[in-house]
Amino acid sequence: MANKIEPARFETGRPMLIAGLGERYSGESSKNIPALWQRFSPHIGQVPHQVGKTTYGVMRNPDGKGNFDYICGVEVSEFAGLPAEFTKLRLEAQRYAVFAHRDNISTLRSTMMAIWNQWVPESTHKVADAPNFERYGPEFDGRSGNGGLEIWIPVKS
Repeated sequence: MANKIEPARFETGRPMLIAGLGERYSGESSKNIPALWQRFSPHIGQVPHQVGKTTYGVMRNPDGKGNFDYICGVEVSEFAGLPAEFTKLRLEAQRYAVFAHRDNISTLRSTMMAIWNQWVPESTHKVADAPNFERYGPEFDGRSGNGGLEIWIPVKS
């Protein structure tokens, strides 16, 4: 049975600097990503040079075998003065297909599966070789997992 996803909107993302905690995951170990967010959560609002209150879950460096790097972080204006354990990432300007996930965070996996297994193969757009990310705006409540988020997939026409 196909998962329902809302139609994508397309945006050109601006360059951003992201700083936060990162780890390498497999398809199996990705269930531990919430624990990484729990470790990062106390830093939110305290990160040197933090820009705004939006948080990001960035996936990069996939190896084709289901392994990838995941960073939970915030936008910063510069990398100076960050804690030593922080991972730093520069996102370049990029065109994205943006998907809304309005349900509880616990159902995010099914939305991701629908994007990658339905939308990507059926779309006229090709996925670009760039990080994709989850964008958690101020409406997202990390305690309850409600409030929605956006999934930004890099594309090229």
